[in-house]
Amino acid sequence: MDEELSVGGLLKRLEQVFDSLPDARRGPNTQYELADAGLGAFAVFFTQSPSFLAHQRALKLDKRWSNAERLFGLHALPSDPQIRTLLDPIAPALLAPMYRHVFQTLEKTPVVAGYRSFGRQLLIALDGTQYFASKHIHCPQCSQRQLSNGQTQYFHSVLTPVLVRPGQPQVLALEPEFVVPQDGHAKQDCEIQAAKRWLTEHGTFYAQRGATILGDDLYCHQPFCQALKEKHLHFILVCKPEAHGPVYTTVDYWAAQGLLGQKVVRRWNGRFGELDTYRYAEHLPLTGEPDTLFVNWCELTTTREGSGELLYRNSWATDFPLTDTTVEAVVRDGRARWKIENENNNVLKTKGYHLAHNFGHGQQHLAALLLSLNLLAFLFHTVLDLLDERYQAIRRTLGTRRTFFQDLETLLRYVPFAEWNALWTFMFDGLDLNTS
Repeated sequence: MDEELSVGGLLKRLEQVFDSLPDARRGPNTQYELADAGLGAFAVFFTQSPSFLAHQRALKLDKRWSNAERLFGLHALPSDPQIRTLLDPIAPALLAPMYRHVFQTLEKTPVVAGYRSFGRQLLIALDGTQYFASKHIHCPQCSQRQLSNGQTQYFHSVLTPVLVRPGQPQVLALEPEFVVPQDGHAKQDCEIQAAKRWLTEHGTFYAQRGATILGDDLYCHQPFCQALKEKHLHFILVCKPEAHGPVYTTVDYWAAQGLLGQKVVRRWNGRFGELDTYRYAEHLPLTGEPDTLFVNWCELTTTREGSGELLYRNSWATDFPLTDTTVEAVVRDGRARWKIENENNNVLKTKGYHLAHNFGHGQQHLAALLLSLNLLAFLFHTVLDLLDERYQAIRRTLGTRRTFFQDLETLLRYVPFAEWNALWTFMFDGLDLNTS
């Protein structure tokens, strides 16, 4: 495995990122480095152990050194309140170089090439998710909404772009963009504005590599589609009938004239036959305005063979040419958007990363920075799952994520390891995987 993409290599780069950050502290109170605070918080997310640092203090008293120091590179062990105080002033955008480093290093391996799909494109799915809500705790970075009972709810949300591919169970986290109040804007920030900022900051980089943006109907509107075209990014976006009257007026007219392309494919799902009916058309007006953007449109309807029972229906707008030859691949890639829900947001919320848990709110950027570190922990584990054969074997043998992280927490609590290879070897040999 490439040393740069080992846990130790990735942690060294993360330490360098923290070392490069501005330190807002004044005076002599500099006992702990920013990197100690950042790596300490990251260790909690990577191990999925809220008590990790407390365990390491106890381990150090007993063994004179700890896994926080040897594995995660901390020079000293700050307390949880000290970590929150040190990290609160740091804007999460300052961690963006870490995401970019992981992606560019993966480009040197077969991994990124393995994510290419139709037209040799990389598929980037966009979606927003909420990660904090409270009626009482809030900060200047919070969004807010009025509840039906008249109370105000404060919340944080974030755009979490990921690299996806049909048939690929792992998603690769890319740079997030946070929904936060913007200077000079009277309106509250929202997911679509965050997506536009993400395009401004990162769109050109991914466009140069050949990328297609996937998104739900929220993104399928002219300003955003135009922004994608200006960045030379392709798109496959959910296009719902109730939100796109001009598109479906044209579809209905062309269907009545017999002008829609159509293709039917029969599949056997192991129990009964399914019929996939594709309909498609090109050069449809996205709006009813004179300056409308024209898009191509496709629809998939899946029914049960014989009974005609409706099993699935969805439709998309795209800038890819649509023919009998291409429509299946475009629809397949469009459906991969759901991976951002199933393999990213749901995993982060339900598989130990506790996305919606309040690890610390702060008064500046703490909540967002901790969320970004949590995403990086998920990304690091994904890299290991893709490239490290021992890690793969350990995860496969232990079965669930929960079992793996329980074992990891226990080992790191009681046994000091000199470096990461020693830990993986200990687990690998302990499970007797050398002979399996």
